[in-house]
Amino acid sequence: MNYNARGIQQYREQSLNTMTSGELLVLLLDELVKRLMRSDIALEQQDYETFESSVDRCVDIVRYLDDTLDNRYEVSRQLHRLYDFFCYDLSRVKMGRNKKELDRLRPMFQDLRDSFRAAEQSGGENRKNVNGAL
Repeated sequence: MNYNARGIQQYREQSLNTMTSGELLVLLLDELVKRLMRSDIALEQQDYETFESSVDRCVDIVRYLDDTLDNRYEVSRQLHRLYDFFCYDLSRVKMGRNKKELDRLRPMFQDLRDSFRAAEQSGGENRKNVNGAL
């Protein structure tokens, strides 16, 4: 790895280490939405290998989010049910190469991301809920 690449990697690591749990959550949800868009494009181009790997990555992210829930909070229990639904539907998308279902899921993930982003930015009581979900 050359000097510039090491510097960039160190910057990324430092940025991640200084983020709040809410910021990390939003970053994961951003990645999830990006992977959904990538899977949609791959499906349209009949690039099934990229489609399947993108959907698999989405499932991995949702499972990680579910694994990190703090069940002391009611919102975490509700999110658990939502994440189960997402994993189920993502498996249906992958197995059936189902664009219609993918198009139905994408705005749900975008809304979830936007909700967490708004909660993180507002602070206060909402910040407790975001952190309770991690």
